[in-house]
Amino acid sequence: MPLIAHNDLPSFQRLREEGRTVLEPGRALTQEIRELHIGLLNMMPDAALEATERQFLRLIGESNKIAQFYVHPFTLPEIKRGKKAQTHIDKYYEPFEKIKKEGLDALIITGANIVDPDLSKAPFWQPLQDVIDWAWNNATSTLCSCLATHAVMEFKYGQKRSPMRKKLWGVYPHRLTNRTHPLIRGVNTVFDVPHSRHNTITQKQFEAANMRVLSAGKNAGVHLATSPDGFRMICFQGHPEYDTISLYKEYKRELLLHIEGKRKDAPPLPEHYFNREMKTLLTAQKKQLKKGKPWSLSDEDVYFKIDNSWRDSARAIVGNWIGLAYQLTNMDRKLPFMEGIDPDNPLGLPEKNLP
Repeated sequence: MPLIAHNDLPSFQRLREEGRTVLEPGRALTQEIRELHIGLLNMMPDAALEATERQFLRLIGESNKIAQFYVHPFTLPEIKRGKKAQTHIDKYYEPFEKIKKEGLDALIITGANIVDPDLSKAPFWQPLQDVIDWAWNNATSTLCSCLATHAVMEFKYGQKRSPMRKKLWGVYPHRLTNRTHPLIRGVNTVFDVPHSRHNTITQKQFEAANMRVLSAGKNAGVHLATSPDGFRMICFQGHPEYDTISLYKEYKRELLLHIEGKRKDAPPLPEHYFNREMKTLLTAQKKQLKKGKPWSLSDEDVYFKIDNSWRDSARAIVGNWIGLAYQLTNMDRKLPFMEGIDPDNPLGLPEKNLP
């Protein structure tokens, strides 16, 4: 399903340079193929704003080669931005009011960097609820990542997140707890997912909300769950969209903050992520930084030294999600479902899926 470069978002050009298919609007109009309009509510901090765009654009664009995708990025004005990020948003993002007026087939909501377990203190708490409410009634399905999942669990299901003893940071194995749901067709029974979070929603909480838990890990807990209807709300607790070096970049930022005296303790290494060679290089890098020398490792060198063990499962799940939305959504993007679809069970799932 090729992406359509319907505006000048720089991420489209970056994806072209990676060899990915991105169609110009003129060429798209000559193809007799159905289009899908997907919103991307990007709440990530400035340093990860554009990278997060690209991560989700890759997953959407690689999901299938049939339909055409128009991705509509937007954010919440209550999130404070620096000058560069705000300029990017002003130039390339759409107002939520415009999106509501024109409609969406599906929506993705990213995570956000809020450590405090009490989400009600976040300046965007009420506006985020407004978006979730609108999407529930107007989009076929909403996919939530990390903090967005925590917000949905509290706002819609009364399950508040709680702080963990230490930050969950690294790449962790997960096992399918349900092997029949259409969302996980073609996914290995055991697969890895990156996590980076201080708070959690437990499996007991997901089950208390009658959510359908599809995968969970011994150390990381629930990663993938859906709303009781099976499709209208898809919840990730991890970050399957992460690039190969996303956790490395996060570690680098935290280590530099420590060296500059802006972080008290040195960050631990993300778990199950760096191999022995990378650990050796980072130990040497840390010594150089303490001597006042600049960071010398290049992103390109690091990229080829880190194994990516989560991308295939991420592509499969997002591809299944988009394929299901394509089958269920109304041709009129202002309407969530085609005629004859039961919103309370759009996939026609049995009352209880057997594992």
